[in-house]
Amino acid sequence: MVADSDSTDKPGRQPSRPNPAMGVRSGAKEVEMERIEVSAVFPGAPRQLFEAWLDSGQHAAFTGAGAEIDPAVGGQFTVWDGYIQGSNRLLEPFHRIVQGWRTTEFPPGSPDSTLEILFEETDGSTRITFLHSEIPEGQGEEYRQGWMDFYFEPMRAYFGEK
Repeated sequence: MVADSDSTDKPGRQPSRPNPAMGVRSGAKEVEMERIEVSAVFPGAPRQLFEAWLDSGQHAAFTGAGAEIDPAVGGQFTVWDGYIQGSNRLLEPFHRIVQGWRTTEFPPGSPDSTLEILFEETDGSTRITFLHSEIPEGQGEEYRQGWMDFYFEPMRAYFGEK
């Protein structure tokens, strides 16, 4: 989903301050950014899913691809055999993870996107919501589908169907 634009896209108008929802200024050109949201419900408690996300062995097991994760704030990670990399910006145990996140497909010099993962207990299960923002223009739908195909589907097999 492409962020709505306002008058900042008109000639002669400059934003008064950076607005991540509107894009990132790169020299004289503003680069549009995208934001997506996806969620799914999985069996298990938030603690179980939160810990699995930050554990190299479990992350590799539920995705089927290599993962190296330092599970601390500021810790670096690479998952999907190096296709995805980033760092943990905020950890609220068993409730929320915020990561700087990028793939090898990000344009050179582009900043990391922000991935916020929410873990919400619901009827004995856990709803995981991915709020993924500051995605380079044109890549949002690709990542939306990727979250469903390469995370939610294998996570259902690993944690059980819900």
